[in-house]
Amino acid sequence: MTKDHENELTKERILNEAEILFAQKGYKSVNIREITKAANCNLAAVNYYFGSKKNLYLDIFRSRWMARAKRLQEFFKSSLGSISPNSPAKIVEALAYTFLKGPLSEEERHRHHQLIAREMAQPTEALEMIIDQMIKPFIKELSDMLLPSMSKDVTKEELILNILSMFAIVLYFNFARKAVTSIINRPYDSEFKTKLIEHIINFSLYGLSGSQKEELK
Repeated sequence: MTKDHENELTKERILNEAEILFAQKGYKSVNIREITKAANCNLAAVNYYFGSKKNLYLDIFRSRWMARAKRLQEFFKSSLGSISPNSPAKIVEALAYTFLKGPLSEEERHRHHQLIAREMAQPTEALEMIIDQMIKPFIKELSDMLLPSMSKDVTKEELILNILSMFAIVLYFNFARKAVTSIINRPYDSEFKTKLIEHIINFSLYGLSGSQKEELK
């Protein structure tokens, strides 16, 4: 094994173990000693590769969280296929399908949501980084896809809120699997995922149509 290969393995081991700890406990509750013990390395190695705990944490979001987010976005785009992106039903279907039946393994999915849930609860620089580099550009893409099908009186802010509401539904059914199965009393299997996707489509399209707006006035 070459020295460079050994260094790369050490760096990856630190990232792996630190990601698990940060996902489980959050940034503030993890110290470097825990990370070095889990990664079977010394403090000098963490300082050498990352410089600080903060830099290590940000690198986890750059190299791990954002990499998974890119895979999800690519899967979403491929799920649309040749269907016109101006079809709201197909856009919602592809979005729900991506998160409920998409490319992430169960372990990746769980860690992905743990990290962002911790970050949302106690924001750091990582949140602004992923919002600016990943979330805002993706919402802009979705806005451009949906806008031609929207009513002319729908404002940009309303459209973004609609998209965020779609995400909220999708992410809830993806993240709260245990609670959903307990409440509905059925396994979270492929058949149930298909049913959930249909529900998310119908619920989201009702919101996108603005049919409630007149009733609330």
